[in-house]
Amino acid sequence: MRVVIAPDKFKGSLSAAEAAAAMGEGVLAVYPDAEVTAVPVADGGEGTLDAALLAGAEPRSTRVRGPLGREVTAVWALTGDSALIETARASGLALLEPTPETALSATSYGCGELIRAALDNGARTIILGIGGSAMTDGGSGALTALGLKILDDAGTPVPPGGAGLLRAASLDAAGLDPRLAGADLRIAADVTNPLLGPEGTVSVFSSQKGADAAAQAVLEEAMRNWARLLESATGVDVDIPGAGAAGGFPSGFLALTQASVNPGFELLSAFTGLDTALTRCDLVLTGEGSLDEQSRYGKAPLEVAVRARDAGIPVVAVAGRITLTPDQLEEYGIVAAVSLLDVAPRPQDAMDQAAKYVSWATRRVLEGA
Repeated sequence: MRVVIAPDKFKGSLSAAEAAAAMGEGVLAVYPDAEVTAVPVADGGEGTLDAALLAGAEPRSTRVRGPLGREVTAVWALTGDSALIETARASGLALLEPTPETALSATSYGCGELIRAALDNGARTIILGIGGSAMTDGGSGALTALGLKILDDAGTPVPPGGAGLLRAASLDAAGLDPRLAGADLRIAADVTNPLLGPEGTVSVFSSQKGADAAAQAVLEEAMRNWARLLESATGVDVDIPGAGAAGGFPSGFLALTQASVNPGFELLSAFTGLDTALTRCDLVLTGEGSLDEQSRYGKAPLEVAVRARDAGIPVVAVAGRITLTPDQLEEYGIVAAVSLLDVAPRPQDAMDQAAKYVSWATRRVLEGA
């Protein structure tokens, strides 16, 4: 039997790789002769880089400017002429203590430095996983690192961060890295929020980055000014679905480069070799911390299940908890599923000893399948 194990992380307990290893133990306990292939998955957020590295991409590290200007070492991945960058490694929320002040000043500059490093290393395709970001700057910081000048009325560069865009009066793209014109820049984003308004990046996401009501008002007006400048300079309306992901990061790149916004899982499945692995297996295991209604909106485990289902391969799911009904799971080709709460005596045990209970749950579901 050939088994592909492709889980996402169990948030707060296990990385995707750790979950895959635990599932593998369970598989081999039931099928000792099974040929097991682990392909941890992600959808553009936390764990994206780890999935790429586990798939064989070469790790690279670059010293860059962090979200508040302090240097950090950011790891990224390179395979052939394709690079994968996890924005959070340079500009992530985990790199600061969120406050209203950081929400106004955090910048994506370091991510732009990573893009430049990838170009320096010969990358022609660059995949950007943009989950977990600290900034609401419309991608302006990253573009500044790549040569864009954002100027105030006096022709002086504006301060970094979203609030600085309130003072922006003009854009000078003459110095933008010319290699961007020939690069295939793919932004992995599963949210469809626009840049502005009640469903926009500020209204929906900035509070988790520390913005209070006053900071949100400043950032919303800053994003409106940014959108006006971009449209004036390029003719591109950036207030579109998906442009509000990661503090509006895609907006500047959609206007000033050849970037595209794509479902995160779609990009990662090709990069990590999942599609190839699914062509030569008999069973697929997937899962994550919680299989729930949110999982139905493009989350990696159910996307894995759909691809396996369409290839005629049965799917088994293991999750920390499962709130989807058996009928809902069946829609995705999942023939059997078990949660850690089914095998752990207490929810806290499932969290504290997640690897053990993932292995036990895998064994239980396979024996009953």
